[in-house]
Parts: sequence; C-alpha cells; structure tokens
Amino acid sequence: MRRVVIPAPLIPVQRRVISSATAPTVVPRRRLVRCGLSITGMGLCAIFYCLTYTPSLLPRPWFLQGVVAGLTASFGYAGGTAIGAVVRLRWWPSRRVERIAWRVLFVLVPPLILLFLWLGVRWQRDLRVRLGMPPQQEYDLIRTVGISLITFGALLLLARCLRLAAHGFARLFGRLVPESAAYCAGFVVVTLLSYTAFDGILVSNLFTSADRSAALTDSGTGNGVVQPASALRSGSRSSLISWDSLGRQGRNFVTKAPGADQLSAFSDRTALDPVRIYAGLSSADTVEERAALVVREMDRTHAWDRAVVAVFTPTGTGWVDNDVPSSLEYMYGGNTALVSMQYSYLPSWISFAVDRTKVVDAASALIGAVRQRWAAMPATDRPKLLIFGESLGTYGTEKTFGTADAMVNGADGILLEGPMFANPIHRELTAARAPGSPVWDPTYPQLPVEFSSESHELRDLAGLPRKVVYMQNSSDPVVWWSPSLLWHKPEWLNNQRGPDVTPDMHWYPVITFWQTTVDLLFANKAPIGHGHVYKSGAVDGWAALAPPPGWTVGDTLRLRTLLDN
Repeated sequence: MRRVVIPAPLIPVQRRVISSATAPTVVPRRRLVRCGLSITGMGLCAIFYCLTYTPSLLPRPWFLQGVVAGLTASFGYAGGTAIGAVVRLRWWPSRRVERIAWRVLFVLVPPLILLFLWLGVRWQRDLRVRLGMPPQQEYDLIRTVGISLITFGALLLLARCLRLAAHGFARLFGRLVPESAAYCAGFVVVTLLSYTAFDGILVSNLFTSADRSAALTDSGTGNGVVQPASALRSGSRSSLISWDSLGRQGRNFVTKAPGADQLSAFSDRTALDPVRIYAGLSSADTVEERAALVVREMDRTHAWDRAVVAVFTPTGTGWVDNDVPSSLEYMYGGNTALVSMQYSYLPSWISFAVDRTKVVDAASALIGAVRQRWAAMPATDRPKLLIFGESLGTYGTEKTFGTADAMVNGADGILLEGPMFANPIHRELTAARAPGSPVWDPTYPQLPVEFSSESHELRDLAGLPRKVVYMQNSSDPVVWWSPSLLWHKPEWLNNQRGPDVTPDMHWYPVITFWQTTVDLLFANKAPIGHGHVYKSGAVDGWAALAPPPGWTVGDTLRLRTLLDN
C-alpha cells in the first residue's frame, strides 16, 4: 500500500521584528526615600547658612545661633529646591551638567562656610564689646555648628517624610484619576493634614500651654513680696482692691516702692510715703469698672493732693519696670501718686498678635478716667499729670490720644520707652522729621517732642521744655522690627547709623527680617541702655519732662547710680 504524503498548507509565517524604536521603555522605579539632594537647594542652603552668621542688632547665645543657622539653612534649601523644580519644567540638565555642578559646590562651599564661621566669631566678639557684654568661649563655635547640623537634618527628614506621604497618596489616587491629578491631590491632602496638625495640635497646644503657664504665674507671688501694711497702697487692709485680685505684677508694683526713709536718705530732706495704686484683672469685671475703681482708690488715698499723679500703661503681663516709678518717687521725695491697671497676663508679643485692642481699651479707660477727674480740678491746685508707656504700653497710649497734638496737650509730660512699629503717632512723627535728622534720632521742631537714642542726650534739654519724650535705643529690635524688612532695606541701616548698630550689619532680603525677629527673643537680656532695656534711663526722661525744683544733672547721675546698684 502506497503511502501518500499530503503537504501542509502554505501558511505564511509572520515573524515579529522588534526594533529599538518600538521596544517598550523600561522606566526605573523612583526611589522616594533615597532620592538625592537638590543641587539648587544645597547651593541656596549654603548661602543662607553663611548669611545667618552675619551680625544683627544683638549678639546671640551659641545654642540660639545654632538653631537659627539650621532653620535658615532649611529655608534656603526649600527655596532652592523650588527654584530647581521650576527650572526643570523648561530644561532638564544632563548627568554631566549635574556632576559639574556638584563638583563646583564641593570646591566652593566648604571654604565659604569656614570663612563665614571665622567672620561670625569676629563679628559676635565685636558686637559684645560694643554692648559691654562678656565674650563667648572659643569652643562655643563647635557647639553652634553641631546644633545647626542637627536642626537642619531634623527638618530635612521631616520634609522627606512629608514628600513620601504625598507620593503614597498619589499612588492611591492614581487608581482612580490620571497621574497628574493624583499627584496634585496627594500634595493637597498632605498640605491640609500638615496645616491641621500644625495649627490644631502644635499652635493650639502651645498657645494653651502658654496661656495656662501665664495664668499660673499671674496667680503667684514673687519671693519677698508681702501684703503692704501702708494704707496708701492697693491690696492693703484699708484698700478697696483686694490683695488676691492684683495679680503677680500688681503685687510687685504696690510693694516695691521705696520707703520714706530711703527717699529721705537720698534727698536729705523729709520725704512722704508714696501712693501706689493698681487694679488687676480680677479686681473688677470690665476695664471701665477697673478704671473707676482706681479713681476711687485715688480718692481714698488723697492722691490728688500729691505733687505728681502718674498713669502707667504696663506691658502685656501687667509688668511695670520698677526703676521707672521709683525714679519719680526719688525725684519728688515720695510726693507722688502712681497708678496702673492690668489688661492681660500674656507676654506683650502674644497680646499684640492675639488681641491688641485690650491694651487700647485699658489705656483709654484708665487715662480717660484719671484725666477727667484731673481736668475738673482748678488749674492752680491740681498736680502734674504724667503718663508712661513701655513696649506694648506705648501703643495703647498713642491710640488713646490719637494725634501728636492731643498727646502734647493731654498731659504735663508723656514718657514712652521702646515704641513699636505699629505705633501710628511714632510712625507719623518719624516720617515727617526734619531733613537731615536720622531715623533713629529724629528731630521734630513743630511740637515739643523729643526722641532719644541715648538717655544722656536728654540732659542737654535744660531750658527747653518738652511735653513728649520717646526713648528708643538704636539696638532695640522692638523699635526696628517690621514686616517690611522682608523686602525693603530700612533707613536705620543706611550710612548714618545709631551708636549701637555695628557697621558690619547689612540688609539681606528675608535674612535681616529673620535675624531681627530672633533678636526679639533676647531684647530684654541686653545691658542697660541697649536692646529693650531702659531701666534707670527713665531718670533722664523724667528730668527732661518734669524735673522738680532745683533738680540738677548731678542729681540725675546720683539717682541712676542708686537704681543700677
């Protein structure tokens, strides 16, 4: 049997030829956790880190300088990374360009940082000498650098964690929406969660803790402070205002007045026991009621029979620098009645940020109530009316009067120490100063108003009556801080500078604003006559405004020496 072989059908065989053009591109997985550093970020980070060692208004402790340097470097890295991201939208650099850029950074950055570290040590030393402060230890620089690296590393790790979270949400949303929309949604979600955590957990808890701490401090009593026995003090058994309602600063105010024997020893003549009146937050329910209570206390103590009645608008915590009222009492031999009223127990910067209307309402109520009773008295029989404000208290005082003319005509003398950038009258007077006068020591001849950057300048005003005196140290960051420092060079950093401001300080966008903000933290730690510390300098202020008969420059020097010791 013959075998028949049937041929298979001729079916064309199609071979797939995969060319390099049609081959699928293998996209490597992005390493989110181990992704490299940004070139532009590190470049701007290095610049910011170096600039943070440039001098500001006040010298800094080593720990604070380290934290500030780390924070500033992180700001620079974030800004540089954002700039790099924008650039890559238009042009993506090759690996060769990146390698060259990194090599340039490795060559330039270390010597630059070493140079600014050396300059920073020299600048800090010169600044401390200028302000009469002891020099820092040599090894403080090593500790500063260590703290700055730890701060920067911690912030960089936090930023990487947030970035990883954003990518995680983007992958989750990528199952439902296009990739670009998914990454936008991931960024928005992480941003909202971060803001909620920062505002709801960190800020709220910090404010709550600060409020509780301030309230607890206000309810306490300082060491050595006891209820006064004199009926001329609020809080005594004869007073209309209870001891417990005064608050911590109120109790300090009424008990730290010098006694009649101390005043007599200074003036070498018989002195009176001074009157001090204070109303705390719990002394009455409203500011109007507290002001009325102060006036009734003045009636009870016969305060209107004294030679001087002075109204003090305190800082946010209710604090009044005791050198200021004591200087008046020494000058007038105790023939004085000094009154004040609390409007908050929070520090001034919190009170200003949260609700600055409290100081305005309190100052208006107390000054208005005292002035109303004082103005009703015969002009020949009424005492001198003096008004004092410091820091946030200057803001409340200015807002009470409204205009410079009203301040001049509203009292026999107004002394304002360390005015703030938000003070409307101070800002107007400075802007309208006489041509050629510096911003830190302006001249305003139209009104009997005097500005003083150094208290001893006021001793030259003999025979030149002044109704308003501003004392503003040229190194006081409370006076010179302003949001405009972010983008605008201030006048106080021009060629004609204040005696406290080092010529090595220069303005840099963002950096100078940040440095001056940090200076606020230690403004009260500077020596007397520098920063936000005025203390016995108030003697020169009172002597320029309302000197007692026969008062001399020698008396001013003698009293300042007594108060400083």
